[in-house]
Amino acid sequence: MPMLALGSDHAAFSFKEEIKAHLDEKGIQYKDYGCYSQERTDYPIYGEKVANAVASGECEKGILFCGTGIGISLAANKVPGIRAAVCNDCYSAAMSRRHNDANILALGARVIGIDLAKMIIDIWLNTQFEGGRHAERVALISRIEAKHTRNGKNQ
Repeated sequence: MPMLALGSDHAAFSFKEEIKAHLDEKGIQYKDYGCYSQERTDYPIYGEKVANAVASGECEKGILFCGTGIGISLAANKVPGIRAAVCNDCYSAAMSRRHNDANILALGARVIGIDLAKMIIDIWLNTQFEGGRHAERVALISRIEAKHTRNGKNQ
């Protein structure tokens, strides 16, 4: 199983800790990029840290947590090469991997319960990208990203 990058803000810290225990039980390796307490912090910091770890190849995939999963995924998606998907149901989790080759999963700790989160994560980690016509679409997304991020500046 590949190395995962994990990150959360304060609102999802306890949620992330429960997921870490779940990953430990399954023998899945991860690196925790923070936050490390329930002290107030800003989700973009951890979205970027996890996205950088995935984009650099340090970790193969990432899982992010905040109150809704939305804010932290928006921050992660600003890093070139990242396809972070908010998935609060099992079908979306499978399709984000199968059709979109999502490399980061984002979950909302205030939106779903821990048992559903564990199911979503298991499905996401075990679903492979189908390639084919979907690879062409992911390549189109990459071309759009490249067009708008030349020399680190939004064009």
